[in-house]
Amino acid sequence: MVPHDLLFVRRPDAFACDGARPDWLDPAAPLVVRRQATAPGIVPVGARGLARNERCKGYVAAGDVASIVTPRMLAARARTTDGDIPCIAALRGLAPRLDALGVDWGPAGGAGFWLACGLPVLRASSDLDLLVRLPRRPSAGLIEALCALPDGQPCRLDIQVDSGAGGFALAEYARGGRVLLKTDAGPRLVDDPWEAA
Repeated sequence: MVPHDLLFVRRPDAFACDGARPDWLDPAAPLVVRRQATAPGIVPVGARGLARNERCKGYVAAGDVASIVTPRMLAARARTTDGDIPCIAALRGLAPRLDALGVDWGPAGGAGFWLACGLPVLRASSDLDLLVRLPRRPSAGLIEALCALPDGQPCRLDIQVDSGAGGFALAEYARGGRVLLKTDAGPRLVDDPWEAA
């Protein structure tokens, strides 16, 4: 279980925010793995409801996880899903281009959540969040190709890269200079997200 994976738990009381289960949390909703160092067997997760203000974080025991849906698995679903929501249309259109780049990728954020459970969290104005896992420093050509993906899309596209040491925004990296790397120990400003480990 790594950040951005979506988890379905075996029992509703396996997760709590500040000691209580939020009344807005749908039993059909997955929890998203977040970045935080924890004790072995404990998974840091976040929950979301249908409204923007319905968010909280907490923990689940690894033994309470019934199933895991990864962004890569959601990428496969995206190729065949229907829907005229702009971010989903963009996802379907981008899938062949991302596949051709040979990277491990998948939808995250609201689009990933919607593909995993079908709960109505997407709107016409929803962004498309993509996760690209690049455990080795990519070529300049690959970075250039990834940076070109937002051009002409019907929605705002946000690409997050996971280097293995943490996650960062592709657009920030492409501008040059230091990047904010989100790690299990908290955010760090780094010169090279592949050497930060």
